[in-house]
Amino acid sequence: MPPTIELRAKQTFALTPRLQQSVRLLQLSSLEFQQELRNALDTNPFLEYDSSAAEDLPAGATAETAGADSEALPAAERDSALESSSPEPAAESVASSDDGGDYGGDAYGRGASRYNGDSDAADPTEWARSQPTLHEQLHDALRLYRLDDREREVARLVIEALDDDGYLRQELADLPDIVDIEPALTEEELVVALRLVQTLDRPGLAARSLSECLALQIDALPADTPGRNVAKQVVEHHLDRLARREHAELQKQIGCDAEELRIACALVRKLDPKPGNSYGRADDNYIVPDVIVRNVRNKWVVTVNPAVLPRARIHRMYAELFAQSAGASRSPLAQQLQEARWLIRNAQQRFETIQRVAECIVAHQKPFFQYGEIALKPLVLRDVAEELGLHESTISRATGNKYMATPRGIFEFKHFFPRELGTESGGTCSAAAVRALLKEMIAAENTRDPLSDVALAKMLADQGVLVARRTVAKYRHLMKVPPAELRRQI
Repeated sequence: MPPTIELRAKQTFALTPRLQQSVRLLQLSSLEFQQELRNALDTNPFLEYDSSAAEDLPAGATAETAGADSEALPAAERDSALESSSPEPAAESVASSDDGGDYGGDAYGRGASRYNGDSDAADPTEWARSQPTLHEQLHDALRLYRLDDREREVARLVIEALDDDGYLRQELADLPDIVDIEPALTEEELVVALRLVQTLDRPGLAARSLSECLALQIDALPADTPGRNVAKQVVEHHLDRLARREHAELQKQIGCDAEELRIACALVRKLDPKPGNSYGRADDNYIVPDVIVRNVRNKWVVTVNPAVLPRARIHRMYAELFAQSAGASRSPLAQQLQEARWLIRNAQQRFETIQRVAECIVAHQKPFFQYGEIALKPLVLRDVAEELGLHESTISRATGNKYMATPRGIFEFKHFFPRELGTESGGTCSAAAVRALLKEMIAAENTRDPLSDVALAKMLADQGVLVARRTVAKYRHLMKVPPAELRRQI
């Protein structure tokens, strides 16, 4: 057929740029959102950082309630109304007047403290020193030894080669290639430095294998420790058999009776396989919660964490000067001004949506805050979406990478959406409650005769919770609990 030209009419649904930005901001974590606002402050001349925004807001006015009126409108009408709205007032900002606890410090990292040490209002915790890292502790201990410059440099080289667990994973022969020392380091010097580092602090550090790590800890025990000699033979030559629970073969290889082996195995279990974990870490990974849940007069109250509310507003002077300039509507700066307004409004809408979702979760999971994990109810995104009149995708974005600080700890929003399991009576319970029951059963079991997955499933069935053995095994694996064979203690 010859080529033809056809004209077809087709309807499509497309999000406006502002709604696209709103969706993108909602799914960001608190730290990613702060970075987004920080980048906007650095690149958009119509945005400014407002350090006094929280004090300027009237009592009870918070950013999470600023967009409540627009939420009632349909999406298309709300977008149209916001597009044609008048210029923002001088105090249009993203801020919070909540005087609750601060979980995370300043949103922009512009200094964790407003005071210096001479101020009467100085926080004494600012002077508290963090726990030293493994390398810092060993370097400090090394200063107490009288060594010449070369010996000290070799010992420092070994210390810096240790990983966070306290092990020396590199070969000693490879260490001289890291630094330029003349004359070249000998194997004897490296071995002497290694032995010195192994005695600087906690026994087991600077070991080159698990066997050596445990042997160093046993050597540090008093000579009259029960089972010390047998335990030394086990960790040096028979760790694999110990892991496989081959007790009969261990007795045969070592030449000891069952009681001696039991004491030695108990001693080995008390040793620390990763001694470096007892020290502080250089890179502290922490979570900044998005909302804070408090019990106020027997009522659970949800507030947005002030620390995650970056304080930004439209620069009034720049906006007024731009509005008075000729041809302002055709200037490239007009787009930047519009983007600044969108960002402020979308940020307000983000906080409001997160708080509404958090309040709905708390209302559904109120027994959890009173009784703990065992009282967690089944909940799905659809239930929250229907109650709030939002789409499930919106709830999914509002709960992804969001955290809630509660009196029981900090939990991800997704933690409050456990799957549903059936019970013998025809009711339902949550998977989280089943895991809590399993944890209690395993904690109360006889260590000499631990409960198998089949026995645990039967005990759950006796309590009316119907789960298969493989389900019990899966939950046990999620809780990082070993199987019954590895939990047995002789």
